[in-house]
Amino acid sequence: MKISEVLQEKKVTVSMEVFPPKTDANFETVEKAVDEIVQLHPSFISCTYGAGGGTSAYTVRIAKRIQDNGVASMAHLTCVSSAKSEVEEQIRRIRDAGIENILALRGDIPEGSDFPGEDNFAHASDLIGMIREVYPEACIGGACYPEKHPEARDKNEDIRNLKKKVDAGCEFLTTQMFFDNSIYYNYLYRMREAGITVPILAGIMPVTTKQQMKRSIELSGCSVPPRFKAMVDMFGDHPEAMKSVGILYASEQIVDLIANGLTHIHIYTMNKPEIAKGILENLKDVI
Repeated sequence: MKISEVLQEKKVTVSMEVFPPKTDANFETVEKAVDEIVQLHPSFISCTYGAGGGTSAYTVRIAKRIQDNGVASMAHLTCVSSAKSEVEEQIRRIRDAGIENILALRGDIPEGSDFPGEDNFAHASDLIGMIREVYPEACIGGACYPEKHPEARDKNEDIRNLKKKVDAGCEFLTTQMFFDNSIYYNYLYRMREAGITVPILAGIMPVTTKQQMKRSIELSGCSVPPRFKAMVDMFGDHPEAMKSVGILYASEQIVDLIANGLTHIHIYTMNKPEIAKGILENLKDVI
């Protein structure tokens, strides 16, 4: 099923993200976690591509397994480290596997890279153009950044670049993680003001360890509200308590979003079915 169709339904959607293994040795462990997340019956599950596209074969394999088990799936696709011919081949793999949904991403530029080279796509909007050409039936999603893309000069430039993705054929957008809903509400207003009217999925990251919080900030540069920082400071050295706090905070964020009429939620599960299950349990009387 196409995600664009899922998002048209007049109900709350809760989708989830998983990531593939880095090696064959880890495949069974990841497979087990993914199967448990499938059993939670999310609206759909997306599978990431991995740094540099190194896990591209696993991405298609996992996405197909999800779909074969009755849940709509989406394969991530990045272009930053691949020649255009390699990107085209991956699009064909996704198409041939019967996966209808693709999340088109440029990806992070590798350190020391001379990107963009002559044979690379410079932007996700360019990648969207190739997907449309090779696999016109695909439903294409993109990423957006409530606190602006780290490479954008300012928030206005960030919104202009986002509009290019949508104009290129992006049918919905999923946000980078955020921990302060007020930042997201302001961002959503600016997007709508700029004429970006596609569905937006709010990306929620349940932070369940102190180290995860540190890494999330390093990678995304996202702001952490003082009250959540205080929770991490208090409970971060107590694993079980911190896990409960992370689940509760993510649940609270989602409840607030739904209460404000924003009904498309995307949970970054980190392949932890017990965390996703804990959030859904908290939301059972809400969604």
